[in-house]
Amino acid sequence: MSISDPIADMLTRIRNAVKAKFTKVDIPGSKIKIEIANVLKTEGFIQNFKFINDNKQGILRLYLKYGEGRSDVILGIKRISKPSRRVYFRAKDIKPVLSGMGISIFSTSRGVMTDKRARKENLGGEILCNVW
Repeated sequence: MSISDPIADMLTRIRNAVKAKFTKVDIPGSKIKIEIANVLKTEGFIQNFKFINDNKQGILRLYLKYGEGRSDVILGIKRISKPSRRVYFRAKDIKPVLSGMGISIFSTSRGVMTDKRARKENLGGEILCNVW
């Protein structure tokens, strides 16, 4: 079965796994998904991730993170740019998510990065999703 928007599928799997309080979630692998997982790890939204080679597409396994009393670290995750409607921002037009409490993940000419780093490096690009 082919998926028309693999990034939206990844975000939905994460959202569902967090609601169900799973400790890990498996996602079909790709380079951009690994980069998104790396941003989520460095920003503290997930514990860790690893890529499992299965001689096909590969599997990206995310280890989810919870706060005290199993409270969710990821409260919300939303896809912004879609295959049907791409959304781009210039560096000066990038706004913080929830007054800095969340992040936006951007795909720029220098790779996948957060909104803070894109503003710092004066880079614009396609906004993939918001996480808070």
